[in-house]
Amino acid sequence: MASVSLSSRLNKAVRQQYMSLPQGERVQVTYIWIDGSGEGLRNKTRTLDVEPQTIEDIPEWNFDGSSTYQAEGSNSDMYLVPVRMFRDPFTQDPNKLVLCEVLKYNRLPAETNHRMNCNKVMEKVKEHIIWFGMEQEYTLLGIDGHPYSWPTHGFPAPQGPYYCGVGADKAFGRDIVECHYKACLYAGVNIYGSNAEVMPSQWEYQVGPCEGIEMGDQLWVSRFLLHRVCEDFGIVATLDPKPMMGNWNGAGCHTNVSTKQMREEGGLEFIEQAIEKLGKRHKEHIRMYDPRGGKDNERRLTGHHETASIHDFSAGVANRGASIRIPRPVGQEKKGYFEDRRPSANCDPYAVTKAIAYTCLLHSEDREESEEENIPAM
Repeated sequence: MASVSLSSRLNKAVRQQYMSLPQGERVQVTYIWIDGSGEGLRNKTRTLDVEPQTIEDIPEWNFDGSSTYQAEGSNSDMYLVPVRMFRDPFTQDPNKLVLCEVLKYNRLPAETNHRMNCNKVMEKVKEHIIWFGMEQEYTLLGIDGHPYSWPTHGFPAPQGPYYCGVGADKAFGRDIVECHYKACLYAGVNIYGSNAEVMPSQWEYQVGPCEGIEMGDQLWVSRFLLHRVCEDFGIVATLDPKPMMGNWNGAGCHTNVSTKQMREEGGLEFIEQAIEKLGKRHKEHIRMYDPRGGKDNERRLTGHHETASIHDFSAGVANRGASIRIPRPVGQEKKGYFEDRRPSANCDPYAVTKAIAYTCLLHSEDREESEEENIPAM
């Protein structure tokens, strides 16, 4: 029997009695931010007197950074700066979720606030109308850390029947997947689709297409919704890129990319140019594609289980064993997008999209270092 949290067993009918109470004109706003781990999300809620109509209607707030790995206790106040607002699927309208940037006491971005530098790059490449779509893989675990619905002792049947599978012996935790999907739609997250993955209890959803900075905003909020839905069901969603060692697939966050030129007739030429640039900066990108400078991806990018080796760069049409995949329809139509398969499931989408936009659209081998000082370092 899967290990679920005690909180998930509380009487939900009693909870609903209170959740259905009227709240007048006052509104609950839940502030969401990335903590000092670069992976964890935190949140807290406050009351506003009227429903906010735009992000400018939501005031800045603060929190204790010494309790989120972001500050020392002697100088612990951190600023929460609202950047994007969503509907709240848990407390429902008119209540809101708001994603925030974190600033330190001196108003500089916190170490894990990669959004600010990402936004600077996206503003510089705005004319290219760069679109992203990210494929978020995750694995469901019991609170004991064991994969959900796996045998307590031993392993399930080998990989093969689980990808896009149906049936109680093939699809584990579908209730969570469907509830998360509906929560994303309600909130206003641009969720594209979902499917069961190759490893049992592993799933994927896609967010996009999103232009520029919106990609990171949307993916982070979709992750918050995933963790909150799992909390209600009493289990855990891990974004670890290799949660089970052995002959089991890892978890990535494949990133699909296109610019206006790539989407137009003859766009394949610009796709190939971008891929060439990415190949020349492979090591720099690997450092940006997981929170530990590539250490997490070392366990996943082995050259097996639909991955390329972390040490080599490769590209190919319809090749899921390459660093960069050009989808077959793109190869046939000579326009469209490419897929960077290297980012890990626990990547920071701001770091990933910034690196791709910078390398493909801004970086020049002939540029002097002094000219690059105004470009956020990778």
